[in-house]
Amino acid sequence: MKRKYWLPVSVAMMLVLQVASVHAKETKPDVKANTKDEFAAVADRVRQQMAPGGRFESVKKGDQETVNRDLGSMQSLYDKFGTVDAMDQASKVQLYNNQSEVNAILTHNDADREVCEQIKPMGSNIPKTVCKTQRQINEENSQSQQLKQDIMNVGRQQPVGK
Repeated sequence: MKRKYWLPVSVAMMLVLQVASVHAKETKPDVKANTKDEFAAVADRVRQQMAPGGRFESVKKGDQETVNRDLGSMQSLYDKFGTVDAMDQASKVQLYNNQSEVNAILTHNDADREVCEQIKPMGSNIPKTVCKTQRQINEENSQSQQLKQDIMNVGRQQPVGK
């Protein structure tokens, strides 16, 4: 291989490997069950995890209503048919659509979901991949906001002219 092609090819290979590793870290909640009893347990667990301190606590109120509506729709299908195998095709499609919507909302708001980004460390032009959980990002944002408030409060408390 010619020398002038070596660097671009190696950089391209490194990018492909980084992208592959970022996608491998993605987690997805699985709201899925085959029987009525299994689904009841899954639905209860999801509702508990949407409460404060839970894995899905950052789900907005409107999205919580959507999740609860979809869980109720799925529950009615399980009440009617008992199992996925007993459902007709239209019911299976409805169940799948409800599951997909719930999983999409929960995945986006999963506190354990890893979010990776490319950053350039100070003093370097070589980007570095940094991954944090959504919970860590939320905590850092909260701490930053608290620090900002503390600094603003200290500035207001000092006398103007002495």
